[in-house]
Amino acid sequence: MPTSALHVARTGLEAQDVRMRVIANNLANIGTTGFKRDRANFATLAYQDARVAGQQSSAETAYATGLNLGTGVSVQSTTSITTQGTLNPTGNALDLALDGDGFFQVQLPGGQLGYTRAGNFSRSAEGTLVTAQGYALQPAITIPEGASAVTIGPDGTVSANVAGNAAPVELGQITVASFANPAGMQALGDNYLAETAASGAAQIGAAGDAARGAIRQGMLEASNVNVVEELVDMIEAQRAYEINSKMISAVDEMLRNANQTL
Repeated sequence: MPTSALHVARTGLEAQDVRMRVIANNLANIGTTGFKRDRANFATLAYQDARVAGQQSSAETAYATGLNLGTGVSVQSTTSITTQGTLNPTGNALDLALDGDGFFQVQLPGGQLGYTRAGNFSRSAEGTLVTAQGYALQPAITIPEGASAVTIGPDGTVSANVAGNAAPVELGQITVASFANPAGMQALGDNYLAETAASGAAQIGAAGDAARGAIRQGMLEASNVNVVEELVDMIEAQRAYEINSKMISAVDEMLRNANQTL
């Protein structure tokens, strides 16, 4: 049975609703450190062939064009746009940003590793570098009590002035994880991502090596959401939503008239 225009319009309505949700989430996270905007991707549904191009139109001729009726649209996927956001200075020695590709590694509850671009770290009561939720940076970096002038180099080397030492003491090195397909990572919430089969396994190394971003101390990466672009997309999605809504109303009216006439 051929798909009705009502069904086609409804699939368009659902698709634009998803698109607006994605855009709304982007705008809601415009102030989220290290946030990467998402994009909704769509695909046309299967076509119904009422007449195939090349089919015989007579004993000697064939149709030059076919008669193909679309059945609507579906949401194919959402894609994370991983372009870098602006690096903003904060003056806080424990705020870190990655200038380039890669992610900080964090130990999540239950032993799972999470990956994040949000480098707003703090010291725990034990002196360990942790996130706002208290999750430890990996590999663990501990700053001794009373240490001062904490310095974190572009390669992730952490040093500080420690009582009893004339020269700065090296406390460890922050490594960076990179992925073959970072857009394939799974969002966990709270600024954390997890590796998947699509992203590939994490490749761990020093910051600044093998295309990994260098660490910038005293800076944070802003969201890469462009407000003007998102608002334009939102207006376009709203117009498409309205058009599909009007189409549904028009088809309903046509069917009502047909039923009354017949």
